[in-house]
Order: sequence, then structure tokens, then C-alpha cells
Amino acid sequence: MSGTFGGANVPNPYPGAPGAPGGGYPPLPPGGFGQPPSTQQPVPPYGMYPPPGGNPPSGMPSYPSYPGAPVPGQPMPPPGQQPPGAYPGQPPMTYPGQSPMPPPGQHQQPVPSYPAYQGSGTVTPAVPPSQFGKRGTITDAPGFDPLRDAEVLRKAMKGFGTDEQAIIDCLGSRSNKQRQQILLSFKTAYGKDLIKDLKSELSGNFEKTILALMKTPILFDVYEIKEAIKGAGTDEACLIEILASRNNDHIRELSRAYQAEFRKTLEEAIRSDTSGHFQRLLISLSQGNRDESTNVDMSLVQRDVQDLYAAGENRLGTDESKFNAILCARSRAHLVAVFNEYQRMTGRDIEKSICREMSGDLEQGMLAVVKCLKNTPAFFAERLNKAMRGAGTKDRTLIRIMVSRSEIDLLDIRTEYKRLYGKSLYHDITGDTSGDYRKILLKICGGND
Repeated sequence: MSGTFGGANVPNPYPGAPGAPGGGYPPLPPGGFGQPPSTQQPVPPYGMYPPPGGNPPSGMPSYPSYPGAPVPGQPMPPPGQQPPGAYPGQPPMTYPGQSPMPPPGQHQQPVPSYPAYQGSGTVTPAVPPSQFGKRGTITDAPGFDPLRDAEVLRKAMKGFGTDEQAIIDCLGSRSNKQRQQILLSFKTAYGKDLIKDLKSELSGNFEKTILALMKTPILFDVYEIKEAIKGAGTDEACLIEILASRNNDHIRELSRAYQAEFRKTLEEAIRSDTSGHFQRLLISLSQGNRDESTNVDMSLVQRDVQDLYAAGENRLGTDESKFNAILCARSRAHLVAVFNEYQRMTGRDIEKSICREMSGDLEQGMLAVVKCLKNTPAFFAERLNKAMRGAGTKDRTLIRIMVSRSEIDLLDIRTEYKRLYGKSLYHDITGDTSGDYRKILLKICGGND
């Protein structure tokens, strides 16, 4: 199968091992991606502000260079440390009539679809992915006053004409949590629904971007998935992007919200609109049940490498279910070690093996999973470039990524974009969009590189 999203970019930790082939993602810069948050906020109940989702905005766990990361073979932080992406002291979120999620540190035990293996090899500490970090371009605005912002928006939409720049300056520089407070303050002060007013005053892709900013991260993903599977044809790339890149907590909350909104489970929606091994991949990812441990058992790594090789390159035909079981259930730290060991043992990058053995939506889905595990910001940088490349712009993809990553890792995505394509994300957005739509995207982008 010709073509791939890109080669590996994870350094090889095994002495004497061959490096990744050329043409893939470049190595991450020293220091890595993502920084731990300085403060955390408790999460209000449904209807308010769920935590932003997505894979931790880090590079690959095998990098020993980002702050606080131990070198493989050295001791890890003490046991009991919160899993990546969790919020210390965060209360569980629930939807009406649904059971609460287990608190951080007490998540339900993942039940991998791949059989458990009691390896006899030594357990090697892996470098953990960084915690949810302030690597977005949008953060809480200092001196925030929701009533004052509500008044600014009211004046911008009152009377003849609309002050679009005032709307951009206000909503484009507030965090999602703050925008939810503005919604409430607007209704309190004026007895009107801000969303309805925005819809009546705005239009086109500018309207779509502003309305996307006003949804909570969970509900935004819910409606993107709903849009991807309704009507004739399915936006498979959207389903892959969301389910491959979000973390366990986000996917579980997304599933709850989807059922609350549409009285249909996410799994039922996937089953009704997809088929075959691609359907199995999406259903596996939609469980939000990936192992989140950070230790790596090298004997299990070697077994998984052998199983992947036996399921693909070393047989006539492909055992897709074996790829699915390993890539959807194993931990990020484990799989990064698997990808490196696979390269060492077979002389071929795992992505190239997937391209040789699979095709169509399944190939793209498996590649997306691998790429998100290796380097999430590079995955999104490539998605953004493809959305703007060639004739026409895939505006829905552009809006979705810019909005959904704006408080997670958009700074890192900008860095990878410049590294991969030699031009800044800001530059390409400027050349590919226009008007108020361009202005709000550039506001979210947060600067030129």
C-alpha cells in the first residue's frame, strides 16, 4: 500500500538499533511538549464546564528530556501519583440519572481485549506523559468580569449592524470556562439566550467558529461526531481524529453526554454507520479503556512485537484483530516501546507495515492511533495542513482542531507545523481564509512563529 501519514519520530532507546526511516516526523525539541498545570479547578456538574479532553499534550513517553522526566532505568516518582490528564482533587462528573465516574486514582480497572500476559522479564520504568498542561494559546483572562463581557456582547449586537471585532476580541480571549459564565451572565442580565443572538447576527464559517467556541469541549465533540455520522455518507476522518486523540476520561464523558443528548449510545451510533474491522476499531476506542500505567515490561513488549509481526508481515493476509487488540488496549508507554522494538527487530517502521497490510478507513484509523501515541501535536499539524492544502479548504476540520486544541496543545501544534512544513500555521491560515473568519482563527492561533 503506498503512502502514509508520516514516519516514526520516536528516538530509539535500544543501543545499536537502527533509527527511524527518513520522511517521518522530526524529533521533538528538547524539553518536550506540555507542562504540568499550576492550579486545578473542581469541575461543575453537567451543563457547565467539563475538563478539556485530548491526549496529554506531550511528545512521546520515551523521551527523557522534558522537565521532570526520569531517564529510562532510573526510579519513577512515588506510587500513587495521579494518572496523566487527571485533576488533583477533582470531584466526579455525572449526568442526571447516571452513575458517577470513579474518582481519579480509582478508575475502573481496564480490561484489555488482549489477553493478559505474565511476563518474566524485568519491569522497566517508562517516562510518563506530561500532565494536562497549559500549552494552549487560550488561558483564563485575568480580571475576568462576566457581566462586563455580557454587556460588551450585547452592545456589539444591538441596533443596526454588528460589531464583529468586539465579539472576536471578547470571546477569542476568554477560556471555555469563562465563556460558559458569560452565557449565564448574559441571560441573567438581559433575559435572552446569547447563542440565539449570535446565530441571528453572524453567518458562515465565522458563525460556526464562534458557536464552536461557546460549546463545552465534551459537547463540542458530541455534536461533531453526530454531524459526522448523520445523513448520507460518513466523515470517517472526523470519527478517527476524535476517538484516536482523546484520553480515557474524555471519551467516557463523551459517551455519557452523547447518550444524554440523543438517547442513543455512542457505540450504537458507530455500529449503525460503519462496518467490518473499521467498526471494531472505533468501538474499541470508544470504550475509553486504554491501560494508563507507565511501567513497561520488556518481555511483554517483545511478545507484542512478535504477535504484530506474525499477524501482518510474516503471513499471507492480515490478522486485523491482533493489531486492534494491541493498539487499542495497551498503554501509551508500552506501545512506544513496542514501536521502537518493532523497528529494531524487523527493520521496518510500524506505520509502513500498517500501510502494506491494510487499506482504506482501517488503514487510516490504525495510522491515526499510532501517530497520536507517538506525537499528538504532529498528528494535528498534519491534519491542519491537509485541511488547507490544495483546492478548497476543509473548514470543518480547520475549525474543529483550532477550537478543540486551543486550551490543550495548540502551541505545540504550531511548533510542529513550522517544523514539518517550513511555514507557520498563522501564515497558512492567513493565506487560506478571509474576513472575520480569518480574524477569529488567527486570534485562536495566538501568534506567528
